[in-house]
Formats: sequence, C-alpha cells, structure tokens
Amino acid sequence: AGEKKKEDKDKENRRGSNEGNKFFQAGDIDKAIECYTKAIKVCKDKKVLAVIHRNRSACYLKKSDINFKQAHYDSSPPFLAIDVDAKDIKALYRRCQALEKLGKLDMAFKDVQRCATLEPKNKTFLETLRRLGHSLIYDIKSALLNLKTTFSTDSRVQNMFDILLDEEMEKDKREKAANNLIVLSREDAGAERIFQNNGVPLLLNMIETGKPEMILAAVRTLSGMCTGHKARAMAIIHMVGIDKMCSIMAIDNEEIALATCNLFQCINDSLTGGDTREYGKEEALVLDAAKDLKTILLSLLEMVASKKVSGHGRDQALNLLTKNVPRKDKKEKDNTRTLFTIDHGLKKILKVCGQVPELPDQLPLTENTQLIASVLLNKLYDDLKCDPERNNFRDICDEYIKSKIDPNNMDKTIHAVNTISGLLQGPFDVGNALVGHQGIMEMMVALCGSEREVDQMVAVEALIHASSKMSRASFIITNGVSLLKDIYKKTKNERIKIRSLVGLCKLGSAGGDDYSMRQFAEGSTEKLAKQCRKWLCNPQIDTKTRKWAIEGLAYLTNDADVKDDFVEDEAALKAMFELAKSKDKTILYSVACTLVNCTNCYEKKEIIPELVQLAKFSKQHVPEQHPKDKKDFIKMRVKRLLKAGVTSALAVMVKADNAILTDQTKEMLSRVFLALSEDPKDRGTIVAQGGGKALIPLALEGTDAGKVKASHALAKIAAISNPEIAFPGERVYEVVRPLVSLLHTDRDGMQNFEALKGLTNLAGFSEKLRVKIVKEKALPEIENYMFEEHDQIRQAATECMCNLVTCKEVQDRYLEDGNDKMKLLVLLCGEDDDNLQIAAAGALAMLTAAQKKLCTKLTLVTTQWLEILQRLCLHVNPRIQHRGLVIIYNMLNSDDNELAKKLIESEILEILSVIGKAEDNPKRQEPIDAARACLVRAMDLGLIKPFTSPS
Repeated sequence: AGEKKKEDKDKENRRGSNEGNKFFQAGDIDKAIECYTKAIKVCKDKKVLAVIHRNRSACYLKKSDINFKQAHYDSSPPFLAIDVDAKDIKALYRRCQALEKLGKLDMAFKDVQRCATLEPKNKTFLETLRRLGHSLIYDIKSALLNLKTTFSTDSRVQNMFDILLDEEMEKDKREKAANNLIVLSREDAGAERIFQNNGVPLLLNMIETGKPEMILAAVRTLSGMCTGHKARAMAIIHMVGIDKMCSIMAIDNEEIALATCNLFQCINDSLTGGDTREYGKEEALVLDAAKDLKTILLSLLEMVASKKVSGHGRDQALNLLTKNVPRKDKKEKDNTRTLFTIDHGLKKILKVCGQVPELPDQLPLTENTQLIASVLLNKLYDDLKCDPERNNFRDICDEYIKSKIDPNNMDKTIHAVNTISGLLQGPFDVGNALVGHQGIMEMMVALCGSEREVDQMVAVEALIHASSKMSRASFIITNGVSLLKDIYKKTKNERIKIRSLVGLCKLGSAGGDDYSMRQFAEGSTEKLAKQCRKWLCNPQIDTKTRKWAIEGLAYLTNDADVKDDFVEDEAALKAMFELAKSKDKTILYSVACTLVNCTNCYEKKEIIPELVQLAKFSKQHVPEQHPKDKKDFIKMRVKRLLKAGVTSALAVMVKADNAILTDQTKEMLSRVFLALSEDPKDRGTIVAQGGGKALIPLALEGTDAGKVKASHALAKIAAISNPEIAFPGERVYEVVRPLVSLLHTDRDGMQNFEALKGLTNLAGFSEKLRVKIVKEKALPEIENYMFEEHDQIRQAATECMCNLVTCKEVQDRYLEDGNDKMKLLVLLCGEDDDNLQIAAAGALAMLTAAQKKLCTKLTLVTTQWLEILQRLCLHVNPRIQHRGLVIIYNMLNSDDNELAKKLIESEILEILSVIGKAEDNPKRQEPIDAARACLVRAMDLGLIKPFTSPS
C-alpha cells in the first residue's frame, strides 16, 4: 500500500511538471509557474525537485524585476537546483541570468565562467562570458569615477566648510574637518581648490564666529594657501586685509598669535622671493610686492606700542620684525628696511623696553616681551653699516631718554631708567653711553634709596645691567655696594631683596675666573651663592623672582668654590633645569652662562710660560687659575650635571623661540654640549636624553664658533653611537653636513679626526648615507687626509674611505686616469700600522671586487705592488691576511688572463699552497678558505693542475 501511495505521488509530480512544461512552451508563463509551484509542494525527491525549481526559475526570468529575485532563489543553494548538483549547467546559467538582471555582474560572471569551464565549446556561454567581462570592466570604471566625483577636492572642500559652519554639528566632526582643511591647504592643488571655491570668504566667516578653535583652523589654512605662491599670497592680503590679520594676532591667545605670526611669515617668504615658480602671463600681476611689504612693516610697528594688542600679539609682532627686518647676510648692501624701522618705530620699541608692569596704565606684556624687544634693538643696531647710521640710532635713543626724565614725575623717570636697562641687555654700547651721561648713574643710585619699592627694583636692575664693564663695576663698587647691602638688609620685599643680592653677586664676580682678583673677602661669594640656591629651591617664590637667583649664580659661578658647591646641590640643579623648561624663556641666557662656568668651557687664552715670566718681571698683572678649575674637578662637575639631567634641560632650551635663543646663547649651549660629551662613557647618556637631536639645529645655525663646537660634539656622538638611535628618522641625514664642515684645514686636528670617525660610522650604516656624504663633497677632503702625516688622522680617513668605496661614484674616481688615488691605497697597505693596513686592504678588496679594471690598474700604479700583496698574504694578523687573499682572488677572477698567469708564476702560488693546505683553524679560518678559493680558481683557469698520486 505504501509503495502504491509513493508511486501515485511520483505520477502526480511528473504530471504537474509536464503540464508546466506544456504551458511554458505555449507561452503561458503564469500557468506554468502555477503548475511548477504545486509540484514543488508535493515533491519529496530532491533530484526531481531540483529540476522543477530550475524550470520555474526559467519562467521567472521571463517576468519582471521581482521575479528575477525569485529566479535567483530557485537557482541557488539551499534551494536545491545547484545544491543537489553543483554541475547543473542549466541551473548555473539561469542563476547567472537572474544575477545579471539584478545588476550583480561580478557574481553573474563567476557563474557563467563555471558554465564555460564545464562546456568550453558552448557559444552561448562564451558570448555571455565576453559580454559580462566588458560590462564588469565598464561598471568598475564607472564606480571609480563616481567615487572620485564623490570624494573630489571640490566636494570635500565644500563639505568641510559646511561641517565647520554648522553650529549644531558634533565637536569631534568639526575638529576633524578643521584638521583636514589645514592638511589640504598645504598641498598646492588643495590650496588652489580652496581658493577657487570661495574659500577665503568662508574662512573669514569662520574667523567672525569668534571661537578660538575656528579662528585657529582658519588662520592655519590661510598659511598653507600663502606658502610658496606669490600670486595667491597677494590676493589673500587684499581679500583678508592686513589690519584684519593684525587684529587677529592682537587677540590674547598664545596659539592664535603664534599661528597668525606664521601666516605673516609665509606671506613675507612668498613675497620676498621664496616663491620660485613661473607665472607666464600672470607675471606682471604678481611682480611688485614692495607696497604690501611696506604696509605690513608699518602695521607691525603700530602693534608694538598699541594698548589694544595683547602681550602674546606684541611678542609675535616683535619676533616678526626681528626675523625679517635685519639683513640675513651682512654682505647684502641693502639695509633700507632697518633704516625705515629705526625712523618709524625705534621709539615704539624703546617704549616697550621701558614698561614697568607694577605701575598702572602699562602696555600688556608677557614675561618675555621686554627681552624680545631688547634682542630686536640689538639686531637693528648690528645691522647698521656706518657711523652716521649708528649716530642716528644713538641720537634717537638719547632724545627719547631725555624726554622721559622728569624730576616731578617719578613714573616717567623710572620708565627712562628701565629703557636704559633694555638697551644694556641689547645694544650694550648704546646703553653704556647713556649711563655715562652726566647724572644718569647718580639718578640710578638715588632711586635705590627711594621709599617706593618699584623705584628700588627698577634702579637695582639697571645697576646690575650697567656693571658689565670693569670701569662701570669699579664705580658701583665704590658708590653702590654699601647701598645694595643696605637695601638687602632692610627691605622685606623678596623681589627687591633678590635683585640687590644679584647686584652684589655681579660686583663680586667682576674679576671673572681670575683667582687673584676677588672683589670681596674670602667666603663672601660662597655665602651669596648659598642664598641664591636657597631662593632657587623655594617653589613658593614666583618664577620671575627665582630667575634672578640663577642670574646671581651666573655671575658667582666664575668662582670655582661656588661651582663645586652648586653641582653638589642636586636639588638646586634640578630646580634650575625645571625653570629652564618653563614658559619664561628669559631665563635661558643665565642658565647657559651658569652651565658654561660650571663646565669651564668658556674661551680661554693660551698661557705661554715665557710671557708669564716676562709679565712678572715687569710687574704686570698675571691671571691665576683656581685650584678647583683643574681637569679632575671639571670632569667631576660634568658627571654631576649629567646625573641631575642637564641634557634633557638643554634639549628643551634648544627648542625655544629664535628671538629669545640668540646666537650667543646657542654658542654657549654648544660649548656645554661639547664639554659634556668629552668622555665617551657619557655619550650614551646624552643620546638617551635627546642630546643627539638637540645638537643638529645648533650645528646648522648660530655663530661660527658655536656651529663648530656643536658640530664637534655631534662628531663625538656619531663616532661611537648607533645612528638610528642617536639621530632617529630623517635627522641622521642632517648630521652629515656639520661633520663635513669639520674636515676643512682651518679646523684643528682633533676636530678633523673625530669628524672622520663620525663619517666612518655613518658610511658603514647605509647606502643612502654614503650617497649623502658624497653629495656633500666630502670625498676630496677625506682623500687629502689620507696623505696626512699624523698617523691617527690618516688611519681615520682611510677607514672612512674603506666604508665609502661601495658607492659607484667613489669607484668611478678610482677608475679615472691621471691621479694617485689607487697608488696611495696600495702604498698604505705596505705601512706597518695594523689598523691602517686593515682599512687600506679592505678598501682595495672591495674596489677590485666591484671593478675588474682596477685589478689591472693596481699593477700599474707602483712597481712594489706584488711585494706589498705578498706581505699582506703572509701577515700574522688574520684580518689583514684575509683581505690580501681576497685581493688575489679578485685579480684571478678578473678578465685579465695575463695578470692571473703572472700571479701564479710568482711566489704567490707557494704562499697560497701553504695557507690552503693548513688544517682548519677557527682563529684563521677566513684566510684559509680564501686561499683555497684562490687555488680552485687557478685550477679553473688551467694555470695549475690538481695533485694526483701515481697509479
């Protein structure tokens, strides 16, 4: 009965399926689908069910989009058509057709590809495969094009502005849009897109919001747009307006002031020749920027003395003047910008110097403003070319001071005294001349006795700055020491107390490090220093006041007893280093002076014993060295400074603003670094604390003496350190130029030697560094030092060349005719010094391996070549012997058969045989293997035959 029932169902399935087939062939698709659907519901046989699904799929393909999905449903696993038989071509092809109609070309392509694999000669499959292939490629291209359009610069720019100007947008999204806009503006194409797409008015809208983050993003974007493009920079000046830029820089926000300063700098660089691109027809439109530059200069000068400008804005205006007004190079004849600034703005800068923050109605200042103004005055005065120009500068200063001195108005008078203090910190000669005028010094001394604390403070500071010259110090010692002592004892104001103490410190150190010229009684300077250290270590005292404690130590550390006490006080050292890292950068000079004194790295005149005797005989003064200024004491002080973390403090100091970090300060820091790196054991500590990176800018900018000192310190570090660790990233390539600068003949022997050692280490590190050394034109200098009579310098130069010979350009120099480069290397191999032989033979081995022509050239440069090679091969030092044998192998391996024959006919064969037959020995295995390789090569050339025993 069960079998009968099953048979009936099968007949019903087949009947339903057959009816569906008839309707399909007749074109009645709906009836066919109805029959197939009924058959699917009752069918239990998977194979039959798969066929019915496949047939219904064909019906759906004749219908609309909705049925394409159903066709795909009927053809795909787990809906039996393909699930039952993966090779069901009809089901696969139906699914392919459904997927194509649904727009899923990649999936359709895979199905027809399987069909074509199963039936490679089926034309329908092949045609569909070709058609889908073309459609797929076109579809991908269209998608990429749409994607490109969606993310095009134009749409991205507009999208970023939409986000930034939408106040309801999330903060994170707005920050991201701001950063993207800044990054985009730094690329020329992106900057142009922003400019062309109404970007400047939109950026002005961002500025008008008054929100600091919006202003900052807008200003930084404008900076990117102005960089390196003269036409765009000029357009932005006129669209934004110089007054508007100045008003932004005047905001009391350090970040915004700094960003606007950078915008002005980018504009200046673009308008003064930083932009080298060609504009073609537009050239006439962007040619003359003189008027705009003059307007910017006048606007900055207006900012300097304006009460509406914040302290940060004033700092940046002064910084821009310092950087852009004086000539970059004194060889340039044009200093009209300096003269213009002096005529239109010198009195305004003097006004800033004379501000006394403790008085009412003063200009807003930062802790650094007055020092930056003093630095600018110094730069302007240094830029003058002749006496009439200098006289004019002095006359303006003199007239300004006289206009401010008023016996009936003490506020105006102390303004004049404070202005003199500013000049004494800047162009000292001008300030010193003013102090020498009748009545000025007496007025300063009289102010010290004033009842007002602010008068005392300004007067004491002026006395301190005025006593830099011995003649001036002797006047104050006579007239002012008792007064300063009296102020120190009586005043309860810590700020005045510490200043009067510094005055005493400075007067006490007027004799410098001359032990015989102590101004005060024995032990007095140590007491003063102890008090300074006490103030320095007191965190409850404000930074500006503690700065004066370091100022006092800067003078007192001329005394070796004070130096020793100070470096033993680790708390005081660390307090000084923390202050050096603080925002108040006016402290840098004092810290640098103190460190120079503690490490004794100031310039010392060479003492010639004969001249000392002559001076004593003629009863002239002879400077005496303090017993604690000898090498052992200096070395101990250096160790203590390193232990306290001096290097990390120096690294922070180097990053200070250029206006504060003057060339003289940089030179002092370079001297300190050089003193610290004297002992090779300490160089690892210096590298670990960031000293390697910090030295690079010091070696590239500053005074000539400072650059040499920093380069020498770099050479010491580069000679023994891993370049990757000491100078991470791309910085390592910046080290090459300072080292090459030490190779000049006007440098001393130690500088030459250590520069060569540093270059040797770098050259052994990477091919890129070798190429950089060659590009910096170091080769001629290195070759010159290979002729040097001094053994160590000659060895260092040869070792450096050994590391450079893998460079193609170096090899070409040895291939050139008409020079003695090859001859020198061969002769150096014959020297008695092992290290020199290792370097020279190593260079020859690499050269002859790289350039076969040099194998022949080696035999022509000197008649002693064979004798020298034999000596190398017989050397007791396995490293030298190995190099000699490698040279022999290279010569046998060259294309010169006559040379190979000549070598084997000489005593070289016997030497090779003896070494090659030796038993294996780990200590001499390299030369043994090299000798055996030479013998094998000689056999390959047919010059010798293997030994065979008689039969």
